[in-house]
Amino acid sequence: MTRHVDVLIIGAGLSGVGAAWHIQRQPGRTYAILEARDRPGGTWDLFRYPGVRSDSDIFTLSYAFRPWRGKKSLADGDSIRRYIEDTARDHGIDRHIHYRAKVLSADWSWEDGRWTVKTEGEAWTCSFLYVCAGYYDYDHGHRPEFEGIADFGGRFVHPQFWPDDLDVTGKKVVVIGSGATAVTLVPALAKQAGRVTMLQRSPTYLASLSDVDPAADLLRRLLPAPQAHTLIRAKNVLSSQLTYWLSRRYPEQTKRYLRKGILRFLPDPAYLDRHFTPRYRPWDQRLCVVPNGDLFLDVAAGRASVVTDRIARFVGHGIELESGQTLEADVVVSATGLSLIPLGGIAVSVDGRAVDLAETTAYRGLMLSGVPNLAFCVGYTNASWTLRADLSSRYVVRLLDHMGRHGLTTAMPVFPRGGARRPLLGLTSTYIQRAAHLFPQQGDRDPWTAGQNYLIDRLRSAFLDVRKGMVFDG
Repeated sequence: MTRHVDVLIIGAGLSGVGAAWHIQRQPGRTYAILEARDRPGGTWDLFRYPGVRSDSDIFTLSYAFRPWRGKKSLADGDSIRRYIEDTARDHGIDRHIHYRAKVLSADWSWEDGRWTVKTEGEAWTCSFLYVCAGYYDYDHGHRPEFEGIADFGGRFVHPQFWPDDLDVTGKKVVVIGSGATAVTLVPALAKQAGRVTMLQRSPTYLASLSDVDPAADLLRRLLPAPQAHTLIRAKNVLSSQLTYWLSRRYPEQTKRYLRKGILRFLPDPAYLDRHFTPRYRPWDQRLCVVPNGDLFLDVAAGRASVVTDRIARFVGHGIELESGQTLEADVVVSATGLSLIPLGGIAVSVDGRAVDLAETTAYRGLMLSGVPNLAFCVGYTNASWTLRADLSSRYVVRLLDHMGRHGLTTAMPVFPRGGARRPLLGLTSTYIQRAAHLFPQQGDRDPWTAGQNYLIDRLRSAFLDVRKGMVFDG
């Protein structure tokens, strides 16, 4: 039996639940959400490693329509997952979610004017497909090919698949990596482990921030929750966008500012020069947040250490480095990055012909050239994911409204012949560069660019012409 809805949303994480809220505000439009896992939350249900938390402030990561009521501005993973789950329940969205429904393929039929979406157990059809599955590969985390890994006598784990039975009490732990996952894991593991070492090939820019926001707490005491939430979000958006702009405009001054912040917690300039001074400019890669300087405090207290070197090979009792040093380890955590995959790995086709996503061009960062009635959600790389997800959903609703008012059944972006193209995701981070060849690209002018400035994008969103660059059919 094949079920049909007007709009089919893929994924019940932050993006999917937010998209559903926008879609269901339009009376008479049917929708469903297909979720591969057995409960909502998406990324925040997948990641269960110690200390997992948001690297973005929760007031901009949360929804504009549902105030965040927790105490911390850098929220832990469980709190975010519960927030998504509560939002879905309180707005009746949970009744539209179908769990354990991993989508395998989606084929558009011009003759029928609809998508046929196949899961592992059933088929759906829809008039419009909205993929809110993010770009993490849930089935595979990135793991380099380490020489001698079979000789290692300890436990080797990947944060994406953290084992429930792992006990690090009193053990020697090595965390490989220097990104957000590694700087989160090290302080969390240091609470129990005998010794924790963060092993990195090269340093990452780190910024210490308080995990509470006094200004936000004051506003929440003085104002009703919705008004306070709006003001806090506005404050944080302005602050983050200004910080990003200043970082790109004045990189040397930003480096000095970040260095000064670390020295407050770790007053050892030589250690900082070796292990916390990157070779690239700030925001060439995403800036990692250290709540309350916890990582630096653990290093200063001797509960953790950082080694900057390359792995030569694994040996029975640990890791041998290219410098000749050997790091002894009972447990090695490979926080070496994530694997990215476009559109949740769904095989997309049009009239049975496979679509090579890398050959398509992203329209406004949310639709694909030559593919009708399909949108996808990709958040910002320099701000909270949800900010851009919200704009994407607003645009989808506007497009559907336009089609409904004018009796149109299909909308397909058409990229101009010979137009210039460039990568969709602009960071130089290794995990992004590894998968760049799989993703759609973007153009160099409107409407084929994916903006990275929320303030500009938000202002422009009210005036966007949904007809520009689009071919409609009735």
